[in-house]
Amino acid sequence: MAGLFITLEGGDGSGKSTQSRILVEWLEQSGRTVVVSREPGGTDLGLELREIVLHRRGEIAPRAEALIYAADRAHNIATKVRPALERGDIVVQDRYLDSSVAYQGAGRVLGGDEVREVSLWATEGLLPDLTVLLDLHEDAGKGRLADSRTRYDRLEAEATEFHGRVRAGYLELAAVEPERFLVLDARDTVEAISDAIRARVEALLSN
Repeated sequence: MAGLFITLEGGDGSGKSTQSRILVEWLEQSGRTVVVSREPGGTDLGLELREIVLHRRGEIAPRAEALIYAADRAHNIATKVRPALERGDIVVQDRYLDSSVAYQGAGRVLGGDEVREVSLWATEGLLPDLTVLLDLHEDAGKGRLADSRTRYDRLEAEATEFHGRVRAGYLELAAVEPERFLVLDARDTVEAISDAIRARVEALLSN
């Protein structure tokens, strides 16, 4: 039995962590085996790369940044995600290659197609069965984070214009692959969002 790969995407402060936790709890209560991961930092090596790419102060060249994310992604998929899917488990992951296309491709203006190709090569072409995009205006996202973060984060520290490009990049991705994406308004209630995610996951499981 093949597993199910679910990713959650969206700008900073959109509620991915909350919705991931709710989804995992529901799946486990339903008797499913769930593997939880994140990018960057889903593995021991990934934690080291996360420190560099998110919390290191000072400049990192945009292409170097994109390649660090791709390295983390390659290791995470090869050692954690793909083995879980082959066992028939459900993988719920906070961020995946769509984050790189949105943040490095659109936000850093590197070009989404090239960034996507690097990630597809790194992961041997693995795409999620479902990508939940929690859409939130960039001003609202930064406002949500204002009181919740105590540690420097390179991406969160970027200007509002950067986050606006990221949001636009995400919405463009969703428009191109509507069968894979579930786009939800992150301003909605936690319960309404989780119900919509659950309905889509139930449909996938029934198939």
